[in-house]
Amino acid sequence: MPKIEDEVEIEVEIALPKMYRVILHNDDYTSMDFVVMILTTIFHKSFEDAEALMITIHDKGKAICGVYSYEIAETKAHQAIKLAKDNEFPLLATIEEDI
Repeated sequence: MPKIEDEVEIEVEIALPKMYRVILHNDDYTSMDFVVMILTTIFHKSFEDAEALMITIHDKGKAICGVYSYEIAETKAHQAIKLAKDNEFPLLATIEEDI
């Protein structure tokens, strides 16, 4: 029996995942030093960038701390909230789709 070889060309389109912003919100109780610590440990910001971002959060009421895939954004927001709660701070971290 003759051997038949067919070449099949398949196009695969890979969509990039939706990205989500992690936002920290200002409150009247969470200390500025604690927010800087959150930004350096969870969001891996340099100390200088963390201080500048903390000031933005304080002045504008909130700021974007990073943009990640959904699972990573959700994890980072939960880590920030849990660490704040463990330290008796009411820090709020939310996520929203990056447009």
